[in-house]
Amino acid sequence: MNNNDIFKKLRVALQLRDDQIIEILNLVNFRVSKGELANVFRSEDHPNFMECGDQLLRNFLNGLVIHLRGTKEEPKNPKEVLGEIAKNKAPLYKEDKKPDFKKEGDKKPFKPKSGPAKKPFGQGKPSDKKQKPESPVERFKFNSGKTKK
Repeated sequence: MNNNDIFKKLRVALQLRDDQIIEILNLVNFRVSKGELANVFRSEDHPNFMECGDQLLRNFLNGLVIHLRGTKEEPKNPKEVLGEIAKNKAPLYKEDKKPDFKKEGDKKPFKPKSGPAKKPFGQGKPSDKKQKPESPVERFKFNSGKTKK
């Protein structure tokens, strides 16, 4: 088991998103971009896979301790922190965006749009476009160095 596996398992177990991991790393003044973090979580056979170094994992664990326990000056209870995270966790779908289904009696009958009748495909006017594009070589004017008068 390598550092990438450990980091992935911690991420899943603690239900952390990328932006939360970046905030935890910022607690110990360790800067990492979302792209670098995504490369760490990729599968090993992916071309952009990046191995998680000891420094990254060490700083994440130190930041996680500060995130859950707090500092000496401002200690926190880890159970309360995890409880707040679970309470504030966004649902997988937002209830506001659910479609508003109407009852059977409230539905209006379907009426197709009335407009000009459409012609079947291929029976319209022929297009003015050229059927065969002109070759770029045919447009080029060759000049052998002599100017014509």
